[in-house]
Amino acid sequence: MRSRWSYVYFAFYLLLGVVLLFLNNDLSKAVITLMNVIIVLVPLIGTIFGVMYYYNSQEFTELLLAQPIKRSSIFLGQYLGVALSLSMSLILGLGIPFVFYGLFESSAIWDFSLLLITGTFLTLIFTALAFNIALSNENKIKGFGYAILLWLFLAVIYDGLFLMTLIFFEDYPLDKVSLIGTMLNPIDLSRTLILLKLDISALLGYTGAVFKQFFGTSFGLIVSFVMLTVWVVMPVLRIIFKSKKKDF
Repeated sequence: MRSRWSYVYFAFYLLLGVVLLFLNNDLSKAVITLMNVIIVLVPLIGTIFGVMYYYNSQEFTELLLAQPIKRSSIFLGQYLGVALSLSMSLILGLGIPFVFYGLFESSAIWDFSLLLITGTFLTLIFTALAFNIALSNENKIKGFGYAILLWLFLAVIYDGLFLMTLIFFEDYPLDKVSLIGTMLNPIDLSRTLILLKLDISALLGYTGAVFKQFFGTSFGLIVSFVMLTVWVVMPVLRIIFKSKKKDF
């Protein structure tokens, strides 16, 4: 929390929330605009912060490793420190202006809550993935390169490949494939959840109807959050495993 970048991140979201509410009188429209920003920006910042923090605190980490402290405690502490401070900046930065604007009296409160929950999940996921990349690469330039490449793949390239696959095999029933493909990417899964909660799935055509049929149900929502939790747990377990095996 002492990092000034946490406050810069907080101030950015605070300013973004104020500006959006100033430009949009409708809270639900502001939520849609925020979704487009959060889905792309939160994973990027989580990735960069995670890698930056690990490389900048390497000497301090080696000092801690010389003490009688469990390795898992050190690395999980560092991961949670970065991920939770970024999550708090996101929640408070966006929450404060929306609360003052009358969020609790609006019907958009559930949409906004889902936006913050998925934003927090994305922060936890991409910070964990960034720590994994940094732990696996001693070279800072390589580490940064792989981290940016990972974000680029999941945010942009994956969608392109997914779309090309759907077009190429359009003669086949791809309902289940499209659902599985969406779940394998936390960014796509978060976007789909928010879009369906905003009830604008009619704009998505046939695919939207299929998604609505699955993600729109309680079971679909539970499965989605279970998948997002798996996306958090798996990289965190690898951080613990890798930190125990790594020779510093």
